[in-house]
Amino acid sequence: MNTNKILLGGIAGGVAMFFLGWLIYGIVLADYLAANGNHCAMRPMEEFVWWAMIVSNITGGILFAVIINWSNTSGAMAGVKIGATVGLLFGISIDTSFYSMSDMFSGISHMLVDVIAYTVMSAIGAGIVAWVMGMVKK
Repeated sequence: MNTNKILLGGIAGGVAMFFLGWLIYGIVLADYLAANGNHCAMRPMEEFVWWAMIVSNITGGILFAVIINWSNTSGAMAGVKIGATVGLLFGISIDTSFYSMSDMFSGISHMLVDVIAYTVMSAIGAGIVAWVMGMVKK
């Protein structure tokens, strides 16, 4: 296992996913989420725990880097495929769990929008992970 590749790819992917989350959830879907989400468990943006959000995104990037390394794939498109697959499956798993046990989602369509958004974010993030890992020399 090449630790430098994994760390550099994972950090790059985590940074990308942080900004993709801001773009997708904070700008593109902001009005939809405001109109359809249950906000009683949500923090206002002024109270976000930023260090935890950063750790979450970096950890997600490193997870994709480990999966890409283990699968011996290379290239951004291979990363996009892995990210889309893992993101879709993980999104469905987590969101159906939340849907079954909470009122976080207003309905199935709200849940599906989140799954799609997370899948897109994961695909692009993992594509960047694979691209950066391909640039790092052994």
